Amino acid sequence: MEGNSHKEAMSCQRMLASMATTSLPERFRPWMPAFAGMTFLFAMVFLITAPARAEPAAANGIASAIKRSGLPLPRWASLRGESVYMRAGPGFRYPILWVFRRKGLPVEITAEFDTWRRIRDSEGAEGWVHQSNLSGKRAFLITGRGMQTVFRERDERSSHRAEAEAGVQGRLLRCREEWCKVEVDGIGGYMKREVIWGVYENEKVD
Repeated sequence: MEGNSHKEAMSCQRMLASMATTSLPERFRPWMPAFAGMTFLFAMVFLITAPARAEPAAANGIASAIKRSGLPLPRWASLRGESVYMRAGPGFRYPILWVFRRKGLPVEITAEFDTWRRIRDSEGAEGWVHQSNLSGKRAFLITGRGMQTVFRERDERSSHRAEAEAGVQGRLLRCREEWCKVEVDGIGGYMKREVIWGVYENEKVD
């Protein structure tokens, strides 16, 4: 029995460590030893407090410890506040990997654990943030090289509303086929889907 519990703890540890550190950038790797220890401790606590397999949770009136939103994964979101802490795991006990200081920055939600969401930024960095720090409002970042054009209409021959460089963020209002309706610094217009980050290929946004 104890052998099985140990195997389950190790399995849970590997799962959580994998969820929290997938594609972890070089600048975050010094935290990995501390994170591994905490994931093992979490796994042991989970197994100790979990009900026996022979006793259905429903029979004991025990709700699932992992609550999910029911929304599709992956999906897009944006940062709600001016300062958002990204952690190594799904909980306040995990070390802070990074502090985002750009309200409205688009991020991709790749996993859920209770009230925590694992996110990925435009540079590929991943970590966990509390759901209260995320908004469903769509946003985007301009990518590519050089200046990109905000057109008046969904036509490259139409007049230019604005020019913006890579890294500039804006509001994503609508997407149809290759064009997206956007707003950059209060200026509305259209941009090609291929030059923005924050929308999936062929995704329809209303």
